[in-house]
Amino acid sequence: MKNSYFLITLIVVSLALAVFVYPQGANSIFRYFGISMSIPDKPFRLGLDLLGGTHLVYEADRSAVNSPVGGDGALSGGDWADAMQGVRDVVERRVNFFGVSEPLVQVSGSNRLIVELAGISDVNQAIELIGETPFLEFREETDQTRSILEAQGRGERLNEAPFVATGLNGRHLKRAQIVFDPQTGIPQVSLQLTDEGAKLFAEITKRNIGKLVAIYLDGAPISIPVVQNEIPDGQAVISGNFNPQEAKLLATRLNSGALPVPIKLISQQTVGASLGAESLAKSLKAGLYSLIFVAVFMIFLYRLPGVISIITLFIYILAVLAIYKLMPVTLTLAGIAGFILTLGMAVDANVLIFARMKEELASGKTVANSVREGFSRAWLSIRDSHITTLLSALVLYLFTTSIVKGFALTLGIGAILSLFTATVITRMLLGAIIGNWSEKNKWLFG
Repeated sequence: MKNSYFLITLIVVSLALAVFVYPQGANSIFRYFGISMSIPDKPFRLGLDLLGGTHLVYEADRSAVNSPVGGDGALSGGDWADAMQGVRDVVERRVNFFGVSEPLVQVSGSNRLIVELAGISDVNQAIELIGETPFLEFREETDQTRSILEAQGRGERLNEAPFVATGLNGRHLKRAQIVFDPQTGIPQVSLQLTDEGAKLFAEITKRNIGKLVAIYLDGAPISIPVVQNEIPDGQAVISGNFNPQEAKLLATRLNSGALPVPIKLISQQTVGASLGAESLAKSLKAGLYSLIFVAVFMIFLYRLPGVISIITLFIYILAVLAIYKLMPVTLTLAGIAGFILTLGMAVDANVLIFARMKEELASGKTVANSVREGFSRAWLSIRDSHITTLLSALVLYLFTTSIVKGFALTLGIGAILSLFTATVITRMLLGAIIGNWSEKNKWLFG
């Protein structure tokens, strides 16, 4: 009775895992029988080498940033780490503008930043947006402003700047958003200043009624409106010949803030979507072939226990894929390689057990005793091999790049689950089928 409960539970759990991993199969069955029910699909998260995308590596310019603390003018170790974390946060806000699914932005080493954007279409725009350090400032006119602007309009090159700084800049910006002119429908960028910025802006507009106040971005004027009256509420509007995309991009740049440290692009690797799909297809084919070869080998060498090991292997695959979806794990080519490797690991533990079983059967013991002794004598070897694998996966995950981390993560998950399936599920399945008949058919057990 106990074995029956175990088998029923195992079947139910396996079916639930199968439906979660591949709900399309269950939905097809529902449609075939006319059942108006559909199970939602939670897709696997694919890395850029499978989905297509861009891998960017940036290097921060440490010499361009000074610290009031450091004696040599350079940032101290702790300050530099904070600055790099600030760079990561700003870049992450910027890449979120593209709506990329789960972008990867992480600090690598002391002065490098890795950005992975899967499925992105406009790579050049992404590079432009990520590396920019926008500087917003408000400038006011002087007595010479009009004459300087007229001279510049005639094509004359002058050293004098037409506007002077007011002290109001991007650090006083609270929020920027795209709006549309109610009269013309032309996109504009609305600025909401902080309390300090609102007070400063009120003073600027009050003393410049009827005059020009220029809004500069990165040292270039983008809007030069005439002040009609004092603006006390900290609201400003940047108008220009924007299309909606340009206005949205400008608002995003302003909201993301300036980079704490200048960065430059030192490496770019782009994977096309078609190449990613081809890599995924080849990886799945390799996994299928490895599964078939392992199944043939196990059944040929170990007969009925080999069949049990393949059943266990399928349960293991379903459990691993379900975990990949739940966590979720970003699947890369390296990660799939780690998964395929764990297929062999999952069976390797069974090989140790079944080899011991064959030795016990050859010495004249019963099938039940042989199974018990096989698991008992192989346990230490199985445990130690999985511990060393887990330690290796941990070291790889903690001290390597993101590409290798995918391999390490799938390897670690596979090692833990294979230990469970080999020592628990395989043992329970063998115990469930052993009976009086097995003593008369010892040849089926090796």
